[in-house]
Amino acid sequence: MDGMPADKLADLAALLADRTRARFLLTLLDGRAWTSSELATAAGVSASTASEHLTRLVDAGVLTERRQGRHRYVQLAGQREADLLEHLLAYVGPATTAKTLKATTASAALARGRTCYDHLAGRLGVAITDAMTTRNLLDDDLTLTPEGLAWLTDTLDFTPPTSRRPIAKPCLDWTERRSHLAGAAGAHICASLHAHGWVKKIGTGRAVKVTPAGEEALRDLLGLVPL
Repeated sequence: MDGMPADKLADLAALLADRTRARFLLTLLDGRAWTSSELATAAGVSASTASEHLTRLVDAGVLTERRQGRHRYVQLAGQREADLLEHLLAYVGPATTAKTLKATTASAALARGRTCYDHLAGRLGVAITDAMTTRNLLDDDLTLTPEGLAWLTDTLDFTPPTSRRPIAKPCLDWTERRSHLAGAAGAHICASLHAHGWVKKIGTGRAVKVTPAGEEALRDLLGLVPL
């Protein structure tokens, strides 16, 4: 057996095998850039500890960083890293029962609807994906159909990417244990729903909820009933 892939796998496992770094990565699944101090607060560690862990993640290529004034911003390096985290979450299974009302509420909100890097996940993401499949906008393998491309273009002003990023692809949902739509199309739908005020963030985390205007719009566009 070639030792190089095994070494790389072991190095990656060691990188993720730390609760503080794991908390950082899950926080960054919202797709935004966070400062080192914000992540330190979210993980409950000191600024110096956060800086050390973030440096390791950046050096490994899992995160990217940029500095603006005195602040150091970091975010996931890209969709591949987000996909890896979502698949690992699906593998380990749902969290154990929350012990407080606040934790229970937060967990339920994430399961109902959340961002997965730059697209929608949870019951909301899966429901949108199912509705698009039912209307022949997506194939069963979540490939965008010609009708789907026309629908996205006419309805949400979608322009296919010129980059090598897939237009549409499945992403395993770790709470629903089914696939939701990712790729450029999934990202555009997420951004469009936010821009129209049809979904909005809950607090500072990844959870989102559909607004009353969004319930009406999703009913008209895809036949979705309130989740």
